[in-house]
Amino acid sequence: MTTRCGTIALAGRPNAGKSSLLNRLVGQKIAIVSPKAQTTRHPVAGVLTEGDCQFVFLDLPGYQTRHVNGLNRSLNRRASEGARDCDVTVLVLEAGRYGAADREVLERIPAEQRVVAAINKIDLLEDSAEVLPLLERLQKERTFAALVPVSARTGKNVPELLKVLREQLPEGPFAYPADQLTDRDERFFAAEIVREKLFLLLGQDLPYRCEVTVDSFKEEGRRPKESSFRRIEATVWVERDSQKPIVLGAGGSLLKRIGTAARRDMERLFGGKVYLGLWVKVRRDWTSDPRLLRQLGYQ
Repeated sequence: MTTRCGTIALAGRPNAGKSSLLNRLVGQKIAIVSPKAQTTRHPVAGVLTEGDCQFVFLDLPGYQTRHVNGLNRSLNRRASEGARDCDVTVLVLEAGRYGAADREVLERIPAEQRVVAAINKIDLLEDSAEVLPLLERLQKERTFAALVPVSARTGKNVPELLKVLREQLPEGPFAYPADQLTDRDERFFAAEIVREKLFLLLGQDLPYRCEVTVDSFKEEGRRPKESSFRRIEATVWVERDSQKPIVLGAGGSLLKRIGTAARRDMERLFGGKVYLGLWVKVRRDWTSDPRLLRQLGYQ
């Protein structure tokens, strides 16, 4: 049987819904999401195998210029390289909203790259015909392999998007086992889940100054008929001494809420009980320090 397999970059400006679309495509939440822009920092591969075709989706950081520091330069570089190096790029746009930030992302995708435009959030339109002007505009700006209106929230037209992408993928062997969903391990997801809760429970700007590292990840109790138990110790890093008490909250109440919400998500994802210990520490100006960024995997 001839098989197809290829890499597909999900590119776009912040908050276009790339991570939500990835989760919908693979059928499970593997990328963290929040209402705040630039939640995604680390590329996450989502693997979907359907019959003789394997899709390897790469969720890229949203290209943005709001915060100019070493961290965001690194994220923008990752976004540009990912959109260039994959077999196909899906440009994720927001229905009813197309502007300079979207055009800047499009301009950074090489002219020779195959691009499919996924116009997301069509479920928010009062009339589906409202998407037609954007489709006409896009056709004038670049030659796309296809233009597909979709909704990551409801799943509308996602099968049509997969059908279009299948036609763009090269023939070749599968890159992953057919039952594998991602290239990342549980330790990675533990850190990402904590970071998601920081974005959801902290103020507008502080989450961008936070990072999470897992200091210890131990799995216990894997004997037959015994539920697994994971003991996880993690650190939330901030840039200033003044930020630490904000993350902690009065009497540590906010950090407790963050930990409780994160632990529950981990237990659902890992399928077993979790002990999560969280600490807050200061790494001064880590978002601009090249040495610290390298240690955290951003260089």
